[in-house]
Amino acid sequence: MNPPRIVVVGAGHVGLYTALRLSKKLNRNHAEVVVIDPVPHMTYQPFLPEAAAGNISPRHAVVPLRRELKKCRIVSGEVTKVEHASKTVTIQPIDGPSYEMAYDHIVVAPGSVSRTLPIPGLSDIGIGLKTIGEAIYLRNHILDRLDVAAVTPDPEVRKASLNFVFVGGGFAGIEALAEMQDVVADALKYYPELDPKEVHFILVEATNRILPEVGPEMGAYAARQLAARGIDLRLDTFLNSCVDGQIELSDGDSFRAETLVWTAGVKPSPMLQQTDLPLGPRGHVNCLPTLQVATLEGEVLEGAWAAGDCAQVPDLTNPGGWCSPSAQHAVRQAKVLADNIAQVVRGGAPTEYRHKHVGGVAGLGLNKGVAHVYGIKVKGYPAWLMHRFYHVSRIPSFNRKVRVLADWVLAFFLKRETVALGQLHRPREEFLEVTPPVAPKPKAEEKTGDKVASGSR
Repeated sequence: MNPPRIVVVGAGHVGLYTALRLSKKLNRNHAEVVVIDPVPHMTYQPFLPEAAAGNISPRHAVVPLRRELKKCRIVSGEVTKVEHASKTVTIQPIDGPSYEMAYDHIVVAPGSVSRTLPIPGLSDIGIGLKTIGEAIYLRNHILDRLDVAAVTPDPEVRKASLNFVFVGGGFAGIEALAEMQDVVADALKYYPELDPKEVHFILVEATNRILPEVGPEMGAYAARQLAARGIDLRLDTFLNSCVDGQIELSDGDSFRAETLVWTAGVKPSPMLQQTDLPLGPRGHVNCLPTLQVATLEGEVLEGAWAAGDCAQVPDLTNPGGWCSPSAQHAVRQAKVLADNIAQVVRGGAPTEYRHKHVGGVAGLGLNKGVAHVYGIKVKGYPAWLMHRFYHVSRIPSFNRKVRVLADWVLAFFLKRETVALGQLHRPREEFLEVTPPVAPKPKAEEKTGDKVASGSR
């Protein structure tokens, strides 16, 4: 008899940590763990702003699945359908036809995607910050704008190139904004053609505060610090339009910008719409505190589990509320989820997830930060150290911890790299310029040529 198959959909925080713990608690005789994800690595998203800023190597912000999950089966592909009624998933591999895979237990953890709005022009110029590719692109794009501004004779192009707009005042938006402002400030030392007063960083936030995760007092402190650095904070403001780079804000202001970074929240993966699992009003998989998928009436779907950004998990420490879509909850839920599946496989009963939110830490650029942890409020350099040590302790694998620490040590002694590698996004462009396309010969001509050649012999 074959051991039960546990399929893990998605290799983010929940997927990786769940699979890793399951592979340690259940050997191959107890269960087969299959991890399905389109990319061969897990992205540690809290490090994306630092990767964009060049503080750490982009490769060190990701964790290779095959290296970390040696006891699991890795499938590089996308789950396009889940039919829990028949306990099958449909997989579209990176190449070749799709196929079905049966399972006994499924962990639904595809994570989230950027929550965008139907704003004119956003799909044309907006840049997200959910993947390592977006982080690399953002860095290259911003540094490239400095090169454009330094040489253009057009004052309007110069002004638009030096306007950098960030939408969203949560962790991702504020940390990316602060880090990239530091990058530009360092890079301007090598651009005598540019005046630092020409550079404008603008934050657009729909609510009246930033960093709600660290509390109102620390959020207000962060706002004052950013404003003191010359960052234009537009609170209680919406982005109405950005067609052709013309930024239209709800406060009536209008200007051109060639950089628009969108970090205004997340929503569950659209893949969930291709499942027969019960979804809540916001599109999340409905779960019990045990992380078992259940109908809206509370009936458990045996063998179905979910956690993280895509799941609607009751917060037992806040009756009536839900666990927030944060890495803090995702990592801890993954541990309980793996233990619960192992218990059920062995004939036991699952336990409930209960975790009181400890607070948050945020970086505000190099040597600057804010923190509100267990009721203790910290700011400045100590908060920045807390931010760094917390995240280096959370990134999976000893290998990655060492590499990130080495990057930080080198950055402490050496000057920041401020070179753009924009060719990474168009690697074949130069080759195509010297290799003109050649039309293939018609088949009839090829056959005629062959006869002539054979007759000449």
